[in-house]
Amino acid sequence: MNIENQVLGLTRLSDYIKEFLAKNPENYNENDSGFELLLRKSEIENTWFTLENQKFALKQWADLLTEENINNWIKEYSISKISKRVGLILAGNIPLVGFHDVISVVLSNHIPVIKLSSKDRYMIPFLLKKWKEFSEGNVEYEFVEKLENFDAVIATGSNNTARYLEYYFKNHLHIIRKNRTSIAILKGDETDEELKLLAKDIFQYFGLGCRNVTRIFIPQDFVIDRLFENFLDFQDVINHNKYANNYDYNRAVYLLNQEQFWDNNFVMLKEDDKLFSPLSVIHFSRYSSLDEVKDFITENEENIQCVVAKDALGLESIALGEAQNPGLNTYADNVDTLKFLSLI
Repeated sequence: MNIENQVLGLTRLSDYIKEFLAKNPENYNENDSGFELLLRKSEIENTWFTLENQKFALKQWADLLTEENINNWIKEYSISKISKRVGLILAGNIPLVGFHDVISVVLSNHIPVIKLSSKDRYMIPFLLKKWKEFSEGNVEYEFVEKLENFDAVIATGSNNTARYLEYYFKNHLHIIRKNRTSIAILKGDETDEELKLLAKDIFQYFGLGCRNVTRIFIPQDFVIDRLFENFLDFQDVINHNKYANNYDYNRAVYLLNQEQFWDNNFVMLKEDDKLFSPLSVIHFSRYSSLDEVKDFITENEENIQCVVAKDALGLESIALGEAQNPGLNTYADNVDTLKFLSLI
């Protein structure tokens, strides 16, 4: 069956990525060198896609794509007997952010018709080509500049773009994703190591992903300096030109407006009730009871991708440091992609 070859191909792709990441660049063979050059080309065209961040994304996928993980993921779903063409409009805010949709469509026995983001043009085509090779040709896909001739669509865009997409695809089965972000809730007794893990949730991919934390809830007596002390492992972000430009701009705005903020020369903390914060800024607020936080989560449910907290808080959450490690059954906007694909 195609599905068996496809799963086998994904596990081989995982091994290929792991071998590539483990090699010293001096030992690359011709194929590996092509992969490395492709990553460097991505970084040149989109400087947010540093080699480090691209390789981090590749490692996450390589670790996920085991035979056990894949089979446990898809076994709960019915696979369509009739292949449909599913249009995919992919995002490009972080490396390989659209790869989950591509894999989901293929494993559902459909054909992805892919409109790549201009910010992420190289890795997905390369990995799909390798997947097809490792699956003995049992992977179909198509890249297009404009979506035409499709049966359903999955599209990701900003809130403004999403309104246009909702209208444009109103007569088609669709999933339209919008802007989301993530929050963290601190109990107050977190260790320094746990706060360092929180820093990963904030700064990985420079904070550009929907799973990056942009708002922190802290107890009334929490000392702000503890956050800054444990964010230092990521101080090199300020050496990235685009990140530094955002930092300088937001700092200047706050100074001109005489707004209060805390600054450690690479990120600013600002007491603010807004969920979304500008890049290089983390909003925080102090809470007296968890009921306040729960009310906020309920009110902003449509805009929150994930909640990061200690299990001891008794909230539905993921562990500190795990925001950028989603499982195969973790879906963007919490909409079950495989269930949607099984119904078209």
